[in-house]
Amino acid sequence: MSSNIEILKICEFCNEKFIAKTTVTRFCGHSCASRSYKQRLKENKIDLSIEKTNKEKVLKTQDLGLEVIKQKEFLSIKDAYTLLGISERTFYRLMKIGTIKTIKIGGRTIIKRSEIDRL
Repeated sequence: MSSNIEILKICEFCNEKFIAKTTVTRFCGHSCASRSYKQRLKENKIDLSIEKTNKEKVLKTQDLGLEVIKQKEFLSIKDAYTLLGISERTFYRLMKIGTIKTIKIGGRTIIKRSEIDRL
């Protein structure tokens, strides 16, 4: 089935006017369609690169957080297991068997920095 439709459109790539034979035509020809495709691929690669760079920046800020934790004399439970690089559950297990000595102040549990260094 052929179409007798003729729609005046503007090419999405070169912005030139052209006559389209279908309602979904976006480009004036194969060359504009190919160039648009290549441009989209290039933009996707750039976006992925930017995303990767942003993830690396986040990791660097997490490293700064570790530096701040290392300077503290007393640590919270979260700071302690983050500094040791172990899971929360493992840390609580070590507390229970007495490997890590903790101090209770009111409702808060803290750990001396020297205890972490001892491990």
